[in-house]
Amino acid sequence: MPLRSNISKVATLSTGIARLVALPVLLGQSVSHVRALQQPLDFQAVLCWGLRPNASRAEAYAAKHGLPLWRLEDGFLRSVGLGSQDSPLSIVLDKQGIYYDATRASALEAAIATPLASPQMQRAQQLMQSWRKARVSKYNHLRDPALSTLPRHFVLVADQTFGDASIRYGLGDTDSFKRMLDAALHNHPDCTVLVKIHPDVFAGRKRGHFDVKALAAMPRVQVLADDVHPVALLEHAEAVYTVTSQIGFEALLWDKPVYTFGMPFYAGWGLTHDALPAPARRQPVPLEQLVHAALVEYPRYLDPETGQRCEVERLVEWMGLQRRMRTRLPKQVYALGFSRRKRPIAQRFLDGSQVVFTRHIRQVPAGATVALWGRNALPQGHPDASSLHIVRIEDGFLRSVGLGADLVQPLSWIVDAHGIYYDATTPSGLELLLKHTQFTPALCERAAALRAQIVQAGITKYNTGSRQAPPLAELRARAGSRAVLLVIGQVESDAALAWGAPATRTNIGLLQAVRNGNPDAYVIYKPHPDVQARLRAQGQGEGSAAQYCDEVLPDVPLPRLLDGVDEVHVMTSLAGFEALLRGRKVVTHGCPFYAGWGLTEDLLPMPRRQRPLTLDELVAGALILYPTYVSQTSGRFSTPERTLQELIAWRARGISTASRWLRVKRILLRAAQQAGWIKR
Repeated sequence: MPLRSNISKVATLSTGIARLVALPVLLGQSVSHVRALQQPLDFQAVLCWGLRPNASRAEAYAAKHGLPLWRLEDGFLRSVGLGSQDSPLSIVLDKQGIYYDATRASALEAAIATPLASPQMQRAQQLMQSWRKARVSKYNHLRDPALSTLPRHFVLVADQTFGDASIRYGLGDTDSFKRMLDAALHNHPDCTVLVKIHPDVFAGRKRGHFDVKALAAMPRVQVLADDVHPVALLEHAEAVYTVTSQIGFEALLWDKPVYTFGMPFYAGWGLTHDALPAPARRQPVPLEQLVHAALVEYPRYLDPETGQRCEVERLVEWMGLQRRMRTRLPKQVYALGFSRRKRPIAQRFLDGSQVVFTRHIRQVPAGATVALWGRNALPQGHPDASSLHIVRIEDGFLRSVGLGADLVQPLSWIVDAHGIYYDATTPSGLELLLKHTQFTPALCERAAALRAQIVQAGITKYNTGSRQAPPLAELRARAGSRAVLLVIGQVESDAALAWGAPATRTNIGLLQAVRNGNPDAYVIYKPHPDVQARLRAQGQGEGSAAQYCDEVLPDVPLPRLLDGVDEVHVMTSLAGFEALLRGRKVVTHGCPFYAGWGLTEDLLPMPRRQRPLTLDELVAGALILYPTYVSQTSGRFSTPERTLQELIAWRARGISTASRWLRVKRILLRAAQQAGWIKR
């Protein structure tokens, strides 16, 4: 007999509420969809969405069955995209009313009126600083306006869409907007009045409260109808005027004077200049008290990467990362020559920019930003090629569980606007980071912790190899007293060798050099996993590798090998970097990105790299600052720490390189590549 759940239940008549997958997590209660004529079971309450017209059905159902009515609404830090694009990452649950209804008390009002202890005051102050630093808003998908388009001195007047429930329940009306504009013009005679029109109004999809043509004819009034992120407007405005818009609350977070012409939740507490008298239940409070109530106590937050409840600070930090990553490239990027399988990946890693895929250079306008894979050359034929801005893309250093050649989706890419990390002929974004970044103690501590976690978990770029590796003791026993040297093979057609190995460019040449230089050492050769999987061709003479080493170990996971060797020899392989993470001596026969900083023994000169780095500084640059990470869980930008956890979980789910399906897949891939159906 199944056990009866101890989780309390709430009912809703709304299919939209019932479809919110994360709602049970946010509420800590299961949510059941019921029909109006259905008898309640053991429901604790009935849910409805704010004061929408269809909430009356829930009100009637709750009254009929003697159940409490709880109202839901989006939180004040909702999501990246709009409601039609993204589910909410924060909601409010109000068991008394709802925050925008000034005609009666709400749970938010009660929280605002509650004095704070000293730690809560400090938390609110730190939260305001974090909010401003992250430059977040309720929605976070839009670009900042160009500062050159803003008046030098301006006050911001916020229009709202006609019929917005917060206007009526916030004691505003159509005349409130006229009074607001008149007051802004009167109070600030030396400022431009910047009226922010809702984009849907300007496009004719919705009505607003201003006549745009009449506004355009008024002196000192400038109309802003572009769909822009509001933070720069708040940052540069001398004051903000609103009826009930949330932008007034955000203006308080930016320490701006706020004038209200309705009674929004943040008005009436002595923090704003209000045209209406406050309800008697609202008395003056410190700003920290309002902020703590509105951002800490009242909403509930969902961690988009774990799917669990989190605190507001976590979501502010995550949303700030989305803002930074979404705006690092121009609005439009032309991706040239990307295969169909890479296009959806490119959309994720270049999110925030409109990605235009094309195969023809002449379709790219002058001055545009062009994304190219790896070290691919810009095709000839553009009439103004010197005006183009090139961004180069490659796989990142913490990539996946499984090979890229097996078409396994990546968790990290490199997006480099200067060069690409393996091209030693010209400075890359990574080289510039490593040369010029002032690495703070906090960043180095973060890098040290990340490195320790990577080593402990045994994570590498691809995380392949047999899990049934021979014990290290057996390897050391075979070597006896000799030093154990690991030689790393590469795909010889790889661009990393063409652009980063000016001398030795073949695996057999590397092996011969190591053997000749270390005749008494115990030399192990590890072929590249793509070659071992027959997804890439063997190098020239690589079939005779056993003649120049004591052992060939293709299937042993790299972390296991690195734990058992004394030094590692590479041309440009990332395995050298992974060896550094594990404290191994690394000898470079080429010019990989991690060479030349005083951490490796380098056989070639690298005159551009003269700055000595610590290992943690190298890790900070190469794994924290340089790559772009996208979460498998959220599909949004992420951090190396979260990517590491996702790789560990992914590996635990299992990938067997000996599985029948993978063998079949590789046969089909080789056939498709030979036929030219799939680009490598």
